[in-house]
Amino acid sequence: MGVFTYESEVVTSIPPAKMFKACILDGDQLIPKVVPQAFKSVEYIEGNREPGSIKKVTFGETGSQFNYVKQKIEALDNENFVYSYSIIEGDALMNTLEKITYETKLEPSAGGGSVCKTTSKYYTIGDFELKEEGIKASKEKASEMFKAIEAYLLANSDAY
Repeated sequence: MGVFTYESEVVTSIPPAKMFKACILDGDQLIPKVVPQAFKSVEYIEGNREPGSIKKVTFGETGSQFNYVKQKIEALDNENFVYSYSIIEGDALMNTLEKITYETKLEPSAGGGSVCKTTSKYYTIGDFELKEEGIKASKEKASEMFKAIEAYLLANSDAY
């Protein structure tokens, strides 16, 4: 098994507390509303949004080549705006990955906005090696979703 780590950053004009609340704390409801082509539904199988909880995310029919994933919440730090979860099941693992773990941290940026820093760790099965194109496509989709939420918050300034 190998572990491949990738980092990415997205800058937004939305302050960290507001972005964290919208993306992370209320993301299960907001993301299917803002980008319905990405997420069709989110349902909790175990727990209630605390670390250890498991949720099933069903993807939209046009927004993804995959059908669903199960995510396990690893950590949730409301004060420091840190969220970590692992994809533990689903066709996105493509029978070549044991799991994928994401840690997202929102930090203040100059001008009152925030920087979203994400560390992604891909745990491969056997000698499988990740292709850079697949990682890049995944990063681009995440960035597009983040930007869609930013646009929603800018258009709905009283939300959150």
